Parts: sequence; structure tokens; C-alpha cells
Amino acid sequence: MRIAIGLEYDGTAYNGWQRQRTGVGVQSLVEDALSKVANEAIEVTCAGRTDTGVHASAQVAHFDTSSERQPHGWLLGANSNLPDDISVTWAHPVDDSFHARFSATSRSYHYLVLNRLQRSALYRHRAWWVYNALDAERMHRAAQALLGEHDFSAYRAAGCQASSAVREISSISVSRDRDWLHLRVTANAFLQHMVRNIMGTLVAIGCGDESESWVREVLAGRDRKQGGIAAPPHGLTLVEVTYPAEFELPPDPNRNLR
Repeated sequence: MRIAIGLEYDGTAYNGWQRQRTGVGVQSLVEDALSKVANEAIEVTCAGRTDTGVHASAQVAHFDTSSERQPHGWLLGANSNLPDDISVTWAHPVDDSFHARFSATSRSYHYLVLNRLQRSALYRHRAWWVYNALDAERMHRAAQALLGEHDFSAYRAAGCQASSAVREISSISVSRDRDWLHLRVTANAFLQHMVRNIMGTLVAIGCGDESESWVREVLAGRDRKQGGIAAPPHGLTLVEVTYPAEFELPPDPNRNLR
């Protein structure tokens, strides 16, 4: 039997999603919790491996098991064995053709910036504090150069191990709500540090250090060293993963919170 699950987690205390030889990954805690419910060893595969300090409100994973449990049994049982900063949000039996990573048609990330003189105590682990004034409209216009299919070598981590840097961004926006700037980007898939590197480049444009055309120039250069800094990980959250309707996955319970 194959089970798909939804997950949310605060990534502050973890060395990313993937299980680690040193440090703690979210994956190992989820596997331990599910293994206790199943009374057998469980391995999970996720839709997107988030980095150290990155959060998720709508991660999706799947696992195979010979144990039979009701969906609410997997959910309640796993959560009773997970720390408070990790939660299973739904569980659903799926066909063996479902794969959390390869069946996904798109992924969406949200990056939050607090743009004011005062830092925040409450959002210190959830938003990048930038006290220099940022022009969100300028950042939004510049970001549109990234739409479509491109080689994103200039926006991936130097150590990224993806075999190809070609990705397709279907939507990207920057907006302001009082002191808060929101970057929302959707693509078929992402490279390591891709959203953080995009955000670092856009902030340099928003504060006037670079021109709006710089996003396009960096993209064309395919050289990571020519781009902006990587925005810190704690402002980034995986907020949506989409799949074909045929899998009939439950709606994301956090959708109205985004």
C-alpha cells in the first residue's frame, strides 16, 4: 500500500529535509514517527528537499507499507510521535503510480521580507529583516525577466548537483503589504538555493544598488558569481505542490492561511 501525506514544519531547528549523518533532518523524524505507527521501518520520499532553516506549509511525501491503517490513524499516530514544529496535515492512500517528487507538476515558494527600521522578535525565524527602503514595484518588474524556460545556472548554488540547470518559471511576483514584502514564485522544479539567490538579486535592485535589467543580465551570464547574495533561508517557505487531479489528493488545510 502506498500512502501520500501532507506536512508542515518550522525548519529553524533542522538541517533541512534530508536525513543527515550529522545533525537532524526532518525526514528522519517523520520516518521514525511513521515507523512507530506502522510497526515496521518506513522510508519517505518528498516533493522538494528543503534546505537548512527553510520552512514548509505544504510539503508532500509518500511511503510504502504493508500495515493497514485508516488515514486518520496515520495522521494522529504520526503527530503523537513528532515534535511540535513538525506536523502531518493529511494522509491519503494512492495508487502505486503516484510519486511525491516525479508526479508533481509544479512547486511554489513564498519568501517574506520585513522592510522597516525595527527588527521583529516574533518573525526573526520567518522573515528576512531589511531596513533599507525597498521598491517592491521595481523588484516585481525586474523579476518578470525570469518567466519561462531558462538555464538558471546563475541562480543556483555552487554545489548544486542537478544534472541540468534548465527550469521553467510559470509565475513570479513581488508585492508589498505595509512593512512586508512577498515574493511568490511557481516553477516546474527548483535548483538548490534558486529562490534565495533570486531574492538576493531582487533586493539589490529594490534598494537601488542595481538596475532593473540586472536580473536579465545575470540570467544570461550563467555565472553565479555575478549575481546577488543568497537571501537567508529563514524567510523561505514551500507553500504548494500541485499534482494531476487523477490522484485525488486532499485539499491543503493551510491554503487559506497563505
